[in-house]
Amino acid sequence: MSLTARILIGMAAGFVLGSLIHAMGLDPDGFLRAFVVDGVLDVGGRIFIASLQLLVVPLVLVSLVCGASNLSDGAALGRLGGKTMALYLFTTASAISLALLVALIVQPGAGVDAETDVTFEPRPAPSFKQVILDIFPTNPVEAMAEGSMLQIIIFALLFGFAVARAGAAGVRIKSMFEDLNSVIMRLVTILIWLAPYGVFCLMATLFATMGWGEIGSLAAYFFTVVGVLLLHLTVVYPLLLVVLGRVSPRVFFLKMREPMLVAFSTSSSGATLPVTLETVRARLGVRNEVGSFTVPLGATINMDGTAIMQGVATVFIAQYYGIDLSLSQYLMVILTATLASVGTAGVPGVGLIMLTMVLQQVGLPVEGIMLIIGVDRLLDMMRTAVNVSGDGMVATVVGRSEDKLDLERFYDMNASIDNEDEKVPTSAA
Repeated sequence: MSLTARILIGMAAGFVLGSLIHAMGLDPDGFLRAFVVDGVLDVGGRIFIASLQLLVVPLVLVSLVCGASNLSDGAALGRLGGKTMALYLFTTASAISLALLVALIVQPGAGVDAETDVTFEPRPAPSFKQVILDIFPTNPVEAMAEGSMLQIIIFALLFGFAVARAGAAGVRIKSMFEDLNSVIMRLVTILIWLAPYGVFCLMATLFATMGWGEIGSLAAYFFTVVGVLLLHLTVVYPLLLVVLGRVSPRVFFLKMREPMLVAFSTSSSGATLPVTLETVRARLGVRNEVGSFTVPLGATINMDGTAIMQGVATVFIAQYYGIDLSLSQYLMVILTATLASVGTAGVPGVGLIMLTMVLQQVGLPVEGIMLIIGVDRLLDMMRTAVNVSGDGMVATVVGRSEDKLDLERFYDMNASIDNEDEKVPTSAA
């Protein structure tokens, strides 16, 4: 049975079990609820996410050092970074523009009587100066301990660039990192095959504790966000793959299905990063020096799904409070959300922080966020899947433009992480 089928079965089984437990209305202090939902299932899901997060820092560091050491030309590195950042910012701006357009047509906030008894305390957004300063590490060990992804990326790029210019010593260090990369890749493979069990635990825990009542009062908002997410996923990404990447969108999405399913279950681009990175390199055929840079950067700053939520939420909250926004304010929403996708990278609760910044920028009450918290967990799962597919799309397009995309591997439907060692050696990347 394929990995995709196993993950789907685990997801469906978790949904059914969780829904049944929730429908039974079990006593929170009862044995079944306490032992199964808050015990075995919750522990299993947390262990799965922890095992993925365990690999994020070493995988990004080692793979990016290997990739950067092959980019001894500073101009090539700058060109790669420029293309990647431009694509991520473009897709984010496109996402929120599409969300605003659809939301203005659908008007999800008209006549809504949502529950407002949820309290919300917005986290303070970092200043632009602090954002710039936080990108550059003062202590790489501390950055790795805290999982500061942008700082890790900067350090790994500088270290890999130095390795490429260090002569014989650099050759020895590069060989060691390539061996480490192979070992970490094998560990990723092992954990990926445990994904169906982790997905089962996560889905069962979620649906055992979450009801569907909130969606009823926010159906227009919920399905507007879902519709725009699907539109962005099935129209914008395929257009970029065809026009810029000159590859088949159908093959791309077939090969990205495992990372998208894991992202849907975990609601975390960061936790899914090991699966995404190895899928991009092993199944899509993107060379290591491109994939090891674009994918970790995308997991940190690519906020297409979050931008869509922000666009619809802004219109929803404005309509709920009866506030009319001008064209200039809508343009400010687009600009603020696009820049905030970089500015709030790596901050916990990034989606709500970005939405807080957007609402404050156009003079809407921040308390309006409490209206949508009830359904945000489900939407977070969907927008994370969109974010992860966007990471893979940008890696593919940039790899194609740099002539670092193995088209034979891209169109080989049997290509997998298991046989990457034989078909695309790390040293050749």
